[in-house]
Amino acid sequence: MTEPILPAWSEPFVEGRRDGLERSRPIGSIDRELAFSGSDGSGVTVAIIDSGVDGSHPAVGGRLVASVKVDPGEDGPNVVEDPERLDVVGHGTACAGIIHGLATGADILSVRVLGPDNRGKGAIFATGLAWAIEHGATVVNLSLSSRSEALMGAFHELADRAYFANVLLVCAASNVPGPSYPSLFASVVSVAAHDLPDSWTWFYNPRPPVEFGARGVDVEVAWKDGARIVATGNSFAAPHIAGLAALIRAKHPMASPFEVKAMLAATANIA
Repeated sequence: MTEPILPAWSEPFVEGRRDGLERSRPIGSIDRELAFSGSDGSGVTVAIIDSGVDGSHPAVGGRLVASVKVDPGEDGPNVVEDPERLDVVGHGTACAGIIHGLATGADILSVRVLGPDNRGKGAIFATGLAWAIEHGATVVNLSLSSRSEALMGAFHELADRAYFANVLLVCAASNVPGPSYPSLFASVVSVAAHDLPDSWTWFYNPRPPVEFGARGVDVEVAWKDGARIVATGNSFAAPHIAGLAALIRAKHPMASPFEVKAMLAATANIA
């Protein structure tokens, strides 16, 4: 039996290497009951910047409240309504299903920036992210990233804009080695996959750039046209952390992105 090929950045979080995550916690561990017990994410809007979200999929629970897409446009990208509420791949619906499974009361906002090949231009991605920051999202799930060095500055500015607008960005690290943005910026909650089949297990890595490990190996996820598949990738780890962040933000609505990240770290599993 061959071992699964893990996404990039997953090594600190997998069996046999997790002892490297041990650290002294300056503020100790926070009880999860204090952090989010009794919360279902109500009052929080999670934007999913992806391939769209199929709001009719049972895994989304009817929580899709709005759907937009980024049109390339002749004069540059612009955001328009997506009345058909399409997911052209299934990837965004997978993320929405994971988030809803953890935070059943959270609203979902779909921002479609990817095409049917699950790819998109960096400028379109940046436009969608800017729109989400400005239109009511309190958590943004980014199960995609840009490897463009030319756009690094633009994504850094957007990460700062989100931070000071009280918007938490949760971003999957790239599935292939090398830098990607905005996942590697300090104000962003960066996530890679661990290999445990438990959505309520997550780890904090004291040796960034990738700080958090969440379930992302052989995950059963929702897909387009009402389907379900089994998938592996950092893409499916990020929405686990986004769902947990929604629970924390709902219970502690005055918490800043920095404080939410600190609570995620303080409630993480001990390796």
